[in-house]
Order: sequence, then structure tokens, then C-alpha cells
Amino acid sequence: MGRARARLGALYNAGMSTTIPILQTLKAGCAACSMHQLCLPMGLEDADIERLDRIIGRRRRLARDEALYKAGDSFRNLYAVRFGHFKTYQVNAAGEAQITGFQMAGDLLGMDAIGAGRHHCDAVALEDSEVCEIPFANLEELFGQVPALLRHFHRLMSSEITREQNAMLLLGNMRAEQRLAVFLVNKSARYAARGYSPTQFALRMSREDIGNYLGLTIESISRLLSRFRKLGLVQVDKREVTLLDPARLKAMAAGTEQCKPMA
Repeated sequence: MGRARARLGALYNAGMSTTIPILQTLKAGCAACSMHQLCLPMGLEDADIERLDRIIGRRRRLARDEALYKAGDSFRNLYAVRFGHFKTYQVNAAGEAQITGFQMAGDLLGMDAIGAGRHHCDAVALEDSEVCEIPFANLEELFGQVPALLRHFHRLMSSEITREQNAMLLLGNMRAEQRLAVFLVNKSARYAARGYSPTQFALRMSREDIGNYLGLTIESISRLLSRFRKLGLVQVDKREVTLLDPARLKAMAAGTEQCKPMA
């Protein structure tokens, strides 16, 4: 907090407006956040939410393509996404990047570093975004005082493990069209959980990123989207997607319905 005040004072003395820095360093109010049912405070009493509020650091804003953290960085904070989208990826020995996930409002970033004390992947903003910084040392202390918070954190970690396992399945025995169907159905469910339309949403990541995540080429992604359009499953306008037949897409994702192989 002392560093934040010094920074604001320096900007003021330089004759700059302090409106944006003040907004960026305000503490995030969990109870007033639209994502509070998806983030750490879920199910907590008001008094416990206030205690969590007191340990949360600043709200940090990131521009598109800006890194939140990089592989090898020391672990200090978890990051709750307030708005915007992120991607996480790892770089192999050959210098090739493999996207490991896409995160959106309500998700928690940084759990990969809890064990080793250093991040194993890079996290980069896909668009202008904002996160709440949660100092993990302070959070651990609060776990001992608020058991419900610890239980919820365990559920979050379990969900993250499940998500990683599902990603491995995508790159395993699934056919190409099933991988894309799973991706779209998953996005639909995640938007619905946040109160948005489950059938109309924007894909904030590029088709190249989608292909990287699903283990497909960008050409395959384009051909599959074209096929899904012809089958009446989706409507696509640049990055805007409308699911026209969600039930059929879910059947395809489950493997109970298949397309003919691509030519």
C-alpha cells in the first residue's frame, strides 16, 4: 500500500490525472463483484467475505497480449479474473508453445505454482482484462480461520484437475469434429454459469489458438466450422458464434453422433 501511495503521489506531482491509477489500486469488493458466486467467496458468510476482502491486493489491469506471469516466475499471488479472457501455455524443449487452457471471468489463475513455488506456464491476456491479486501467504492464513473457504478452494483445485484431464482426452482418441464439439459445448456451459447466453457468444481466442489447444491445424478448424454451418449446427460471423442445435452438438461431443470423415 505504501508503494501504491508513493506511485500516486509521483503521478500527481507530475501533473497527471490520478483517476486511472486510483481505480487500478482499489481493493476489490468481493460481495459487490458480479463473479462472486464463481470465485473464492462462494457460499461464505458476509463476515467471512469481508475478511477475504481485507487480504485481497490491488485490481490489476492488463492490455491485450500482456503477460500476467511467465514460466519460472516466483509464486506470490493467485489471480481471480474479474473481466476479460486469458490463455495459458507451456513451451517445450523445441520452443513450441502448447496452449493448456483458456480462462474467463470467475476463473482463478496461478494454481500451477502452489507446489513448486514457481509458475510452470505463461498466462497472457487475450483482450484488455482485469484480475484481483490474492496474496497466497495471506490466503493460507485465512484458510485456518475460515474452513468453508478452504473447502471451496479444494473444490476449485479439483475442478482444475478435471479440466486438465478433459483436455488430455481431447488430444487422445477423440475425432476432430468431436474435439471441436466438446470445445463449443464447454464454452456454452461456462457462459451460462456466468449468466450469459449459452447459445450466442464470442470466441475471444483466434482459430490458431483453438487449433493449438485441440491439437488441430487452423485449416482443420476452418473446415470443421464450415461443416458445422452446413449441418445447421452453428452460425459463425467472424468470432461471434451462435449454436443453432445445442442438443445435437452435445450428442456429438458425447460421441453418440458423428460426422462423415473430412475429405
